[in-house]
Order: sequence, then C-alpha cells, then structure tokens
Amino acid sequence: MKSAQLSPAYHAIVPAAGSGARFSANVPKQYLPLMGRPLIWYSLATLCNHPAIASVRVVLAPDDPHWDKPEWHESWLMLGANLKVLFCGGKTRAESVRNGLDAAQSAIAPDDWVLVHDAARPCLSYALLDYLISKVGNDDVGGLLAVPLTDTIKRDNGKAAVLETVPRAGLWQAQTPQMFRYRMLVEALAAFPNTTDEASAIEAAGFAPRLVASNISNLKVTYPEDLALAELILRPLFGLIDSERIKHG
Repeated sequence: MKSAQLSPAYHAIVPAAGSGARFSANVPKQYLPLMGRPLIWYSLATLCNHPAIASVRVVLAPDDPHWDKPEWHESWLMLGANLKVLFCGGKTRAESVRNGLDAAQSAIAPDDWVLVHDAARPCLSYALLDYLISKVGNDDVGGLLAVPLTDTIKRDNGKAAVLETVPRAGLWQAQTPQMFRYRMLVEALAAFPNTTDEASAIEAAGFAPRLVASNISNLKVTYPEDLALAELILRPLFGLIDSERIKHG
C-alpha cells in the first residue's frame, strides 16, 4: 500500500478487446500492420517509455488469438517490464476499463492517476502526454485531451440529408488519454456503466472534467484511409525502430 505522503503515481490502461467492426478488416484494427508493427504497439511504446508513467496495462479479450502470434513477439518484448497484459476485456469499452481497474486494484492507490487511452490511437506523443499531465495533475476532477471543432456541423434527418446546422461554438471532439483518479473513475464507471468514454461517466457523476487542447495529429484509426495518415505522422519518429529511438523520439 502506497504511503499517503507520496505524490500520486500515473498509470495507463489501454482497452483493446474490441473487434473494430467499422474498419471491415480480417483482424481487429489494433493488430493491423503499420510499418512492420501492430497498430497498438505505437501508443504502448509511447506510454511504456514515458518517464512519468509507472505502469501500463493493456486489456485484451479473454479469448484474444492475436497477441501471442509469433510475428509480434519481438514487438511486445521491446516494450519492457512496465507493460502488463490482462486477458479480461468485456463486451464494451467501459466494461474492459472496469475489469482492468479491478485487476490493478492492489497495485494502484485510490488517489493515483489513471490515463485511459484508445488502442487505435497510435500517434500519441510525449509532448501531448506531458501537456495533459501538467494541466490535469493538480485538478480536483481530472480531464482529457480534446480538440475544439472548427468545421461546420450538420445533423442529418435519418435519410442522409441535412436536418439542421448545429452551432459549433463550445463543441469539442474528445480524444484520449482521459485522466482521472483511480477511486473516482472506479466509482463513476460502476454507477454509470453504459457511457461511451471515461469522461462521460465522470460527467454523469456530477463532475466537470477539464478539457485540455490537443491537436488533430492524435487521430483515431477508424477507417482504412486513416492508416495512411497515421503512417505519415509516425514515420519520422518510428521509421527506423531501435530502443534508443523509442526512448528519445
């Protein structure tokens, strides 16, 4: 049990039990090859090698057949001892995160910070991690990376035609990581299990998470064309992969 006198630690959880149905691939999109590595490897490498992150837990489906494939073995070894692999994912993102939090209960103090990051958001940078931690580390609630909406937003009428134009003032697109205290997040997800992200559960519990301005490079791979964009962003950092480049890139 951590002493109450110690500064809170930072831990990451990456839910990766989904099937990525919208991508229409033969494997879940977190395992799609990207520059010779599985897509999920890039965000795990950033989290595992960031000096502020004490531990990283990836939450996989109980019957995940892809993680242990021989072709990925070297990639996982490169991530080091900070990575913990949990085969306890659920049917939804919220369930996977809850299961991961439960599995980590003995290793994370109630007031430690938990950063939940999308498995399919490979372009997370050290700079964005640093910025999130600096902006949220002293907040009473926590917060998330997000981008203010700049495009005109249309609502459809259910028939692929415009019903109305939605004012974009004050609207943000949520990203990850989303960073909250362990105990607060556990309680919020238990009370509101059907939310689509951690911030929504915290909001439903009556709190106001801080919005931390991110940028569009922290994209989520949702459709096939997003892979090409991710490669353009990642190639300057990970084009030649070795342990020193991962640590200092």
